[in-house]
Amino acid sequence: MQADFKNNKIKLINTIGKIIKAKRIALNKTIYLISAESSMSKSTWREAELGLCNDINLTTLCKISEGLNIKPGDLINEVYNKLGKDFTLID
Repeated sequence: MQADFKNNKIKLINTIGKIIKAKRIALNKTIYLISAESSMSKSTWREAELGLCNDINLTTLCKISEGLNIKPGDLINEVYNKLGKDFTLID
C-alpha cells in the first residue's frame, strides 16, 4: 500500500511538471524569465518542471499558476484530467 502511495505521488509530481513545462514553452518564456516574473528561484521552477521536488506546497503552486497566467484551480483540474478519474493518493 505504501508503495502505491509513493508511486502515485511520483506520478502526480511528474504530471504537474510536464504540464508546467508545456505551458511555459507555449508562452515562449525561459525558466529564467518566468521564475523572475513569479518571484521564484530558477532552481525551484526547474525542479518543479522536472519532477525533482519531493512535494509542491500551495504557495509555490499558486506562484507557478500566476506565472503561467492561469488560475491554480485550472492547473489542478488539468493535472487530474490527465491522471484520469481513477487516480488517488488514498489507499
